[in-house]
Amino acid sequence: MLYEAAVLGVSAGGLRALKILLPALPPSFPLPIIIVQHIGERSGNYLSEFLDHASRIFVKEAEDKEVLSPGTAYLAPPGYHTLVEQNRTISLSVDPRVNFSRSAIDVLFESAAVVYGQSLIDIILTGANRDGAHGLKAINARGGLTIVQSPQSAEAGHMPKAALAATSVDHIVGLEQLVPLLLSITTARAEDRRAEGR
Repeated sequence: MLYEAAVLGVSAGGLRALKILLPALPPSFPLPIIIVQHIGERSGNYLSEFLDHASRIFVKEAEDKEVLSPGTAYLAPPGYHTLVEQNRTISLSVDPRVNFSRSAIDVLFESAAVVYGQSLIDIILTGANRDGAHGLKAINARGGLTIVQSPQSAEAGHMPKAALAATSVDHIVGLEQLVPLLLSITTARAEDRRAEGR
């Protein structure tokens, strides 16, 4: 399976987690990553600017109608649900909060599951609520690859625990093992594709 995109949900403890994850990804990382980090709706874009400065991939705040590009991390803007459309563009919505949040992880995950199906990688990291568990289940049902941070290694373990209780997952890893896992998955799939083209 050649993966086309990754979605990531994170809440309490997310800044530390993203500071470890995103700077460790190489500039050649072949997928777009769409991220929901729960932050206040009046927050500015400081998080995307900070992470972009610290990372080798491009990190930016997601924009409505934006085409998803490999090697770019898109952070959901505060106060908007972030969805993926069938044409592989981002859509922003001010629909009511889901799981007390806007952006909601479930909203992103469920939309991406419909678009990408089994070519999607789903990641749940640290958090103190249940957001993302339903979306992860939807991705798993469509054959996507599911990865959850081990609750013991999470700064706030409730969100990983809720995800693990919702459905079976493919990988449970500590934060430090996540990037090597992602690189092994995407590198192996890229090599398979090159071999098929020979």
